[in-house]
Amino acid sequence: MYGNWGKFLRVNLSTGEVKVEEYDEELAKKWLGSRGLAIYLLLKEMDPKVDPLNPENKLIITPGPLSGTSAPTGGRYNVVTKSPQTGFITMSNSGGYFGAELKFAGWDAIVIEGKAEKPVYIYIKDENVEIRDASHLWGKVVSETEEALRKEIGSKRLRITSIGPAGENLVKFAAIVNDGHRAAGRAGVGAVMGSKNLKAIAVEGSKRVPIADKQKFMLVVKEKVNKLRNDPVAGGGLPKYGTAVLVNIINSNGLYPVRNFQTGVFEYAEEQSGEGMTAKYLIRNQPCYACPIGCGRVNKLPSVGVTEGPEYESIWALGANLGINDLASIIEANHFCDEYGLDTISTGGTLATAMELWDKGLLKPEDVGEDAPPFRWGNTEVLHYYIEKIAYRKGFGDTLAEGGYRLAEKFGGVDYFMGVKKLELPAYDPRGAEGHGLGYATNNRGGCHIKNYMISPEILGYPYKMDPHDISDDKVNMLIVFQNLSAVIDAAGLCLFTTFGLGADDFRDLLNAALGWDFSTEEYLKIGERIWNAERIFNLKAGLDPERDDSLPKRFLEEPMPEGPNKGHVVRLKEMLPRYYALRGWTPDGKVSPEKAKELGIEEFL
Repeated sequence: MYGNWGKFLRVNLSTGEVKVEEYDEELAKKWLGSRGLAIYLLLKEMDPKVDPLNPENKLIITPGPLSGTSAPTGGRYNVVTKSPQTGFITMSNSGGYFGAELKFAGWDAIVIEGKAEKPVYIYIKDENVEIRDASHLWGKVVSETEEALRKEIGSKRLRITSIGPAGENLVKFAAIVNDGHRAAGRAGVGAVMGSKNLKAIAVEGSKRVPIADKQKFMLVVKEKVNKLRNDPVAGGGLPKYGTAVLVNIINSNGLYPVRNFQTGVFEYAEEQSGEGMTAKYLIRNQPCYACPIGCGRVNKLPSVGVTEGPEYESIWALGANLGINDLASIIEANHFCDEYGLDTISTGGTLATAMELWDKGLLKPEDVGEDAPPFRWGNTEVLHYYIEKIAYRKGFGDTLAEGGYRLAEKFGGVDYFMGVKKLELPAYDPRGAEGHGLGYATNNRGGCHIKNYMISPEILGYPYKMDPHDISDDKVNMLIVFQNLSAVIDAAGLCLFTTFGLGADDFRDLLNAALGWDFSTEEYLKIGERIWNAERIFNLKAGLDPERDDSLPKRFLEEPMPEGPNKGHVVRLKEMLPRYYALRGWTPDGKVSPEKAKELGIEEFL
C-alpha cells in the first residue's frame, strides 16, 4: 500500500492498553483515509447516541495519505469525534507540522478510547508508544506545555498537540492546539480530549511516506505548485496579506457580519484588514508543512510579544462581530484563545450573543456580577476580561463556557443565537451568499464554512462566478460538489486553500501518482459523497431532526439585510432545501435513502 501505512494505533486510556491494528487497501480505496477512515471506524465501533464526554466516545486523530509528502499543503490532520457542543459528528482540521510528523512515525491514525484515572500524555517515537504521567502539565497553557515536553523529552524533531485549561475544564468549544497556534478548533474536540484526562500527544518519526511512483509524483507536485503560485489568491493575496485579505473583499460585497449579524457592512473594516495588519504588526509569514502559500501571520505586539495570527475568522469573531475595532486588542485576544485552547469563532460568537442579549435587556448586570464589564457593543474590556473567565469557568464565564446557544436559551433569547446545530457561525452573512447559507444549514458539523465554501463561486469566482442570489439547481448542485470535494481534500490530508488554483482533476492527479491508483475524478468525488453520507447517517442516529436542525437563525430568513449591496435580501432556504435533499438522493424528509446507501456501499450502517 502507498500513501497510507495500512495501520493505526488504538490507545485505551482506561486500561493502558496500546494496540496496533491493520487494514487493507480495499478499505483505503473505499474511504481514502483520515476523515474517511475515521467516520468508518466510528460508525462500525461506536453508538452515535453516547454522551460526547463519556469515556465511550472515541477521539480519532488522523493525517491523510498525502500528509507528510511533498504534495502542496500536505501537512493537515483531522480530529474526528462526537461533539459536546452540537451532539453530532465533528471533524476539526489543523495544519502546522504535527500531522506530517505522525505520518513520519508510521501511523495513519490514533484511535483514543476510555479515560485515564489521572492526567496523561501519549509519547510516540516511531513504533514505541508510551502513556506517561502528565500531572505536572495539567493547568498549563499551550506554550508552557510544549516547552515543558520539549525539555523533558529532549528531541528537536518533537511535534506536539495539546489542550489548554479550556479543554481541561470541558469548555464546550475548547480546541486542540499544535505548533503553538495551529488549532483543530471547532465544536469542542478539546473538551473531548480533556474528558479523557489526555493533556497532550508528542510525536517524532523517522520514516518517509511510501510513494508509488516518486518521479511521476514529483513532476505532478511541481506542476500543481506552479499553478498555485500563479493563482492571484493562492499566490498573491493569501501570502501577501494572509487570510485577512478577505476582510475588505467580504465587507465591500456587503456580507461581513457586524454586531452579531445585525448588518453586513462594517465602517472600520479597512483598519482591521490584512493590509492594515501587515502594515502595523507583521514580522513574517509562517507556512505550514509543505505549503507554497504561506498565509500564516507572525505579528509582534508590546503586550504579548511575538505571536501568530489572527486569521480572518478570528479578526472578525473578536472584532466586527462584537463591534470592536481595536486591532491590537483583537490580536491579543487571539493570542490568549490559543494559549487557553479556545475556538476563536465560538468565543466571539458566544460573546456576541451575550452582547445582543444585554442590548435587548434579557441579560442584566445582576446576572454577570458587579465587577464584570458591561456587554456593550465595542467594549474591548469584555475581551480582556472574559476569555480567561471562560477557560477557567470562573464566575459568569462558567455560563459562557457552555456556548452561545445554551446562553441564549437560558436567558430566553434563542433567536439571537447566530448558529446552526448549536455551533456559532463564521464570518459570512448568508443573506449575501444564499448558496453559502444552504451550506450552513446542511453541514454535518453545524454552522461551518470550511466543508462547503460557497464563497468561492458566489463571491471570489472560483471555479467560476455565480450570482450570490441565484438559488437554481445549478447552485444547489455546486454546493453538493463542494461538500463532496471538501471531504476528499480532508481525507487526503490537504488544505482547502489549495482550491484557490487547483480543481478536482488536480487532486486526482496528486492522489493517483502518490497512491498508484488509476481512479477517475468521478471516483474520488464518489468517495467524498460516501464520507458525507456516512456522516449524515451518524448524525441521524445521534438524534438529528432534519426539520429542526437543517435550518438557519430566524434573522436570516425573516429580517432583510438593512444596508449595503445585499439590502432587502433574506435567505430562501425553504425553496432550496427540498431540492438539496432530492439532488442528494435522500428522502423528502432529509434522510439517507436505502437506495443511496446501497449505491455508496454503506447500507450496513443504516
